[in-house]
Amino acid sequence: MASPAISNPVTNSDRSISRRKKKKKIQSQSQNLRDEAQARTYQWKSDTQQQVYSSKLLQALRQVRISAGGGGASPKRGRAVREAADRVLAVSAKGRTRWSRAILTNRIKLKFMKKSSNKRQRVTVTGNNRFHKKPRLSILRLKTKNLPAFQRKARALGRLVPGCRKQPVPVILEEASDYIAALEMQVRAMSALTQLLSGAASSSSSNDAALLNQLGSSRHPPPS
Repeated sequence: MASPAISNPVTNSDRSISRRKKKKKIQSQSQNLRDEAQARTYQWKSDTQQQVYSSKLLQALRQVRISAGGGGASPKRGRAVREAADRVLAVSAKGRTRWSRAILTNRIKLKFMKKSSNKRQRVTVTGNNRFHKKPRLSILRLKTKNLPAFQRKARALGRLVPGCRKQPVPVILEEASDYIAALEMQVRAMSALTQLLSGAASSSSSNDAALLNQLGSSRHPPPS
């Protein structure tokens, strides 16, 4: 009869040591990621970051005004202002986050989509379109309905944060915290910039340097 296998204590101890090392390495990496995310969140709350973003946003808005020909308000111009504000926000993040890289790469994708849509619009369809496909319910949507409530909410949050649609929950939460802090800074900067520019319109002696100096101290604008 064959003798039963005897476990080697030396091998088992080596495996336990390697598992502990891997566990410590994963914990240290996750801690470093949390520290970096916390540092970025504090960075968005600083007056210096708000002033830098306001300076870049002012230059981007000038380019939008020049390309629009100085015309009045329109849906197309409003969309261009929103895109400029988000693009400057992504540039201010310096590509350190997924959402900032997704915003910057999305501009390139939109250019190709516009070119392809223009080509499709030129093609005219005559007669009965017998090959028209009916819209079908997506399989992914059916799978999403069967997920637990927490995972459904995490996926919904991943769709709101750029570049996080198919990411795991820890990545979504980390990116969402940084993205929300960046949006809060964007709202503060645009509110301060709007007030300062409206005041500058009635005063011809104001210049850009004075505006940017005031933007740093306009983190909490006084109530009207």
